[in-house]
Amino acid sequence: MTSTKDTINWGSCNWGPGLFIIGYHLFLLIAVPLYLYQYSPSWTLLICSFILFNATGVSITAGYHRLFSHKAYQAHPIVEWTLLFFGTMATQGSVLRWSFDHRHHHSFVDTDNDPYSINKGFWYAHFLWLFEKPKEIDTKVVADLVRNPRVLFQHNYYALLSLGINLLAIFFVGWWTGEYFGAFLFAGLVRMFFLHHFTWFINSLAHTWGARTFCQELSAADNYIISLVTFGEGYHNYHHTFAYDYRNGIRWYHFDPSKWLIWTLSKLRLTSNLKMNKRLFIQERIILDRKALLLDKLQAAFGDYKEMWEESVTKLSESLIVKLQEWKKLSDLYLNLKQQKESKDCLRDIKQQIKAIKKGFKREYSNWKRFYRHSMAMASSAMASSVAFKFQEPPQMTASS
Repeated sequence: MTSTKDTINWGSCNWGPGLFIIGYHLFLLIAVPLYLYQYSPSWTLLICSFILFNATGVSITAGYHRLFSHKAYQAHPIVEWTLLFFGTMATQGSVLRWSFDHRHHHSFVDTDNDPYSINKGFWYAHFLWLFEKPKEIDTKVVADLVRNPRVLFQHNYYALLSLGINLLAIFFVGWWTGEYFGAFLFAGLVRMFFLHHFTWFINSLAHTWGARTFCQELSAADNYIISLVTFGEGYHNYHHTFAYDYRNGIRWYHFDPSKWLIWTLSKLRLTSNLKMNKRLFIQERIILDRKALLLDKLQAAFGDYKEMWEESVTKLSESLIVKLQEWKKLSDLYLNLKQQKESKDCLRDIKQQIKAIKKGFKREYSNWKRFYRHSMAMASSAMASSVAFKFQEPPQMTASS
């Protein structure tokens, strides 16, 4: 791999996938305008293509990604077979290969060992990495998947299965609509084109554009718009911080159809053991992330003077952590007593205590955010200054303010 961004080593080019990607893009560039010049695809054809697009896309995000790569939940064999069927139609490789690469991505994100590192360039992360010969699959990395007979069957016969399932889908849509070439073009290649690029956006755009809410040192970013075209995978900073959570969008208003599907199937007892982080744990992780980042920035900016800042940073952050722990302890106590059908007066008293702690936490957290922004701005100013920066006292802001 060269040091230049968005370049690949053509000497070790993975010619099979490379020629396939280039070939179908060029074919679509010529065939779609010619087809639309002579014909108008029926609404039935477009709807069938859209259904297949969503079925294959969700099978990648809810199946390849959250089920097989991260084991964020468990699924009934019927669900696994369904996800494998439509995931195979997505033409993104076998689950074993896909998961191996993806687990490496999480283990070595933003480093040279990341198979699709954004540091190697936007287009490299988007799709150029596919043109290089992949690493040999280390069965230790995907030992759990090797033991899954359904996954192993798909991997051993992937090329034949992918070709057969796609031809079957195209033939069925063609028979249903009476538009066989239209089915090949739209239910086959156009669907594949959008699905590929929308999936690749997770590796490129979702590591470039958005907010780094949960871990600011990661390139992965949260972006609602990206989630709209990636079946809910746009909340990528959260995902990289808490990869084992079956959700990407943790708020009710976050667009995450993969999460909704997994949750719905759990109500039908087809999925189980859905892993998710509790709100207070997530909040604690954010505070600790900001504390570590701020201390590093202060060390770089002020050197020997950082101790005076460190005292304020530690005092504020530890006070917040204590309040979160108290909040969690009372919340757990409330749930336990509620299950034991404790008196309403007792439950009401605990609920009032939780409300008081929550109010105090919000007030202190607001102070902490102001302190964090002010301190980061001052440290950045000090580092950017071309003249010796005169030491300044940290803002007088205490945990009780």
